[in-house]
Amino acid sequence: MAFQGVIRWILPRDDQFFTHLEALGTYARQSAEAFASFRDGKTADEVREAVQIIEHQADGIVRELEDALARTFVTPIDREDIHRLSNELDDIIDLTNLAARTCGLYGIKSPSRAMTELMDTLVEGCVMIEHAVPCLRQHKYEELLDLGRRIRVLEKRGDEIFRAAMSELFADDSIQAKELIRQKEVLDHIEHAIDYCDNVGDILANLAVKHG
Repeated sequence: MAFQGVIRWILPRDDQFFTHLEALGTYARQSAEAFASFRDGKTADEVREAVQIIEHQADGIVRELEDALARTFVTPIDREDIHRLSNELDDIIDLTNLAARTCGLYGIKSPSRAMTELMDTLVEGCVMIEHAVPCLRQHKYEELLDLGRRIRVLEKRGDEIFRAAMSELFADDSIQAKELIRQKEVLDHIEHAIDYCDNVGDILANLAVKHG
């Protein structure tokens, strides 16, 4: 057992890190759902504002977590794992915010079918993440591994939707260049957010193997 592991076993552990990570998982889900409300009739500006509020709240959690890491000697899991997991969760929220901001910036009136499908995939992935992160605190490692596999399936679905959308956009001779750029950029951001969901799933699965 490594020295840090021995100390972690002997001394009481500060579970505030789990609380911060779980909060980020919830903010990821909330940001995805707020963005997806674009498909339900909200305007791009309304969606952008809602997601931005959540993104600012998540940034506050990240700052608190980083401050706690700097002050704490013994952490419940390796500090490098905490740092990486918090960054990847924050990246999901940042990319969702970027997608929402892009919709507002480009004046997109309503999402395309492909955008809606990717939004739904992002929401589904973030719901899984919100459920998965508490499994670390609860030592539910088999459940973590299962959720990691399911998130990977979602990421592949997102890739398929994105590739099909790109093929359709570039095959449409009637689409104006400005509209193609608008749609492509938003789709890029959503697809990247889904990729980061997969990154989080990988980290959680690796932690399940490491600690299980």
